[in-house]
Amino acid sequence: MNLFQELTTKPWLDPTGPGKEPEEAVSLALPRSTVGLRVFLVVVTVLFALFIVSYSDRMLLSDWRAMPEPWLLWPNTLILVLASASLHWATVSARRGRLDEMKTSLVTGGAFSLAFLAGQLFAWQALVAGGYYAASNPANAFFYVLTALHGLHLIGGVGAIGLTFAKLRRGAKVEDVAQAVDLCAVYWHFLFVVWLVVFGLLLFT
Repeated sequence: MNLFQELTTKPWLDPTGPGKEPEEAVSLALPRSTVGLRVFLVVVTVLFALFIVSYSDRMLLSDWRAMPEPWLLWPNTLILVLASASLHWATVSARRGRLDEMKTSLVTGGAFSLAFLAGQLFAWQALVAGGYYAASNPANAFFYVLTALHGLHLIGGVGAIGLTFAKLRRGAKVEDVAQAVDLCAVYWHFLFVVWLVVFGLLLFT
């Protein structure tokens, strides 16, 4: 380094200057999968927010006819609570290095999620049997769209659980899938909160 460079150097901007470690050693960047999930959750939040705003505006028109809420939505909500709790326990088991408990929690969470989806389908069947078709009323259409949209996102989450469990079946260690399990739990907690908002909206309007 020549004299001019030495005089113009700004050590407070140098990541490897005094009192600092190299950038690689102090990098606080989040894993790509975590960043990707956060971005995805923001997009999904905006999507559901737009539907909720549209729902609130549409229900003010004169052709809106409220439909009865199927009783199955109540036990379905409890099932989703159990699914979210199972995924949370899977993360706890992963942090403690308990492989068998983590596997059991993943399978339990996936099973509860499938039960929730089955319950939603039964609720749809009950409504259709009662003559509440999507095309007959805007309220009916919004119910089917909101619950279907939530269900599709849940199906995607079940696929993620399946991929994680498949890695374990192939011999992956706890530390190899711990992050994936944690992301699944975050996603399930998010879907549970979304469902509470959607269910509350459908129930009280």
